Amino acid sequence: MKKIVLFGFLSGFFFFSNYLLAQPEPIDSLSIPENKFEDSFYESLKQKGMENYDKAIESLEKCQSIESGNSIVYFELAKNYLSLKKYKDAYENFEKVTKTDPKNRWAWVGMYDVCYETNDYNQAIVIVKKLIEFKPDYREDLVSLYMNTQQFDKALELINELNQTVGKSDKRELYKAQILQDVKYQGSEKENLVDKIKQFPKDEANYIALIYLYSQSNQEDKALEIAKQLEKEIPTSDWAQVSLFKFHLNNNDGEKAVKAMNIVLASDKIDIKIKHRILNEFLIFTKNNPQFGNDLDHAIGYFDKDKEVKVAKEIGKFYQNKKDWNQVIHYYEMHLKTTNDDMETILLLMQAYTENLQFDKLDKASEEQMQLFPSQPQLYYYNGLANNQLKNYKKAKDVLESGIDFIIDDNSLEINFNLQLGEAYNGLGDFKKKDAYFSKANALIEKQKNKK
Repeated sequence: MKKIVLFGFLSGFFFFSNYLLAQPEPIDSLSIPENKFEDSFYESLKQKGMENYDKAIESLEKCQSIESGNSIVYFELAKNYLSLKKYKDAYENFEKVTKTDPKNRWAWVGMYDVCYETNDYNQAIVIVKKLIEFKPDYREDLVSLYMNTQQFDKALELINELNQTVGKSDKRELYKAQILQDVKYQGSEKENLVDKIKQFPKDEANYIALIYLYSQSNQEDKALEIAKQLEKEIPTSDWAQVSLFKFHLNNNDGEKAVKAMNIVLASDKIDIKIKHRILNEFLIFTKNNPQFGNDLDHAIGYFDKDKEVKVAKEIGKFYQNKKDWNQVIHYYEMHLKTTNDDMETILLLMQAYTENLQFDKLDKASEEQMQLFPSQPQLYYYNGLANNQLKNYKKAKDVLESGIDFIIDDNSLEINFNLQLGEAYNGLGDFKKKDAYFSKANALIEKQKNKK
């Protein structure tokens, strides 16, 4: 909540008449008796400046006994009580000032301070409405107070009014988004946006907000209608293409969907999350319409600089779940062209070659990676497996024996190494060593079972 601090402490020693002239608070035209009243009042200011608020109050009470009903005294009493967190007393004294002088803005601000400190937001609304008469900026505070008291209809109405008269603010837009999560407030907001579009047909933001609301309430036809209207009024709008892409996809019109998608993905106005969603939807579409595979590859290029999501890799994983190994290999290879040190993807690619029975590729790729990552045992395993399948048993044996020493606390990998070594020695005709490695693999399997 926007809060304006308007109270300060006076320090130093001034003549009482100078104090009256120097005050920013409206205490003009008030006659102050001299002598005892003045001395007590001066003493209260001195004690307040020293943060001796109780003593300041004692001096002010002396002033009251000399001259009751003095609004300056009430005001100073209120400030000292507020400093002591005696909120009830502070509020009562500020209120006495406003009854004497309803135009004393500082006293109303003091009452607002008390309401704010005590979380009495309903009473704060009453005070702030009065403060708005002095300073319209307090309408920002009123929005926050409506939010705190869950008067969302009033908050939304005021937010829209302020957006139109003074422009949008991040804080108000956050409040608005929070309100519009509740469906019951979306109807009035839709009507408001429809009216705004009629008034300001070239304001893109209103179209975007309305498209979003219609989409949230599953009114896709109306969302499309607004998107088409936006495209007509503002042909250069990238946002219109977001909804049009969805429409073309639902109509199975791949060519128009691709055109809309490329405009969105190339735009620096569209949020990256929306771009990810569009790409995901096109990926699913492409799975059933493989003739658009090249368009999918082109779309991935827009995400080359995306540091959060490695798009080609994620698409590879999508196809891996579908066991479409040709596509898996295609997208993992694409990813590794830009991120060649991603060991997770390297090993996923090795497994994809294995699943796809592409042992020549597996042999070549694993050997290249072994040169770059000579201590990664999984690469030796895949190279040994490939050479066993290619009947290069001697090479398989040598590679596997070199790589097994790099295994650290990986029982499953050690089992696989021993099985492949058994295969290699079997191919070489050394059945004694074959049996030894198979026996060792079995022992490790039993050990693994016992741990479970």
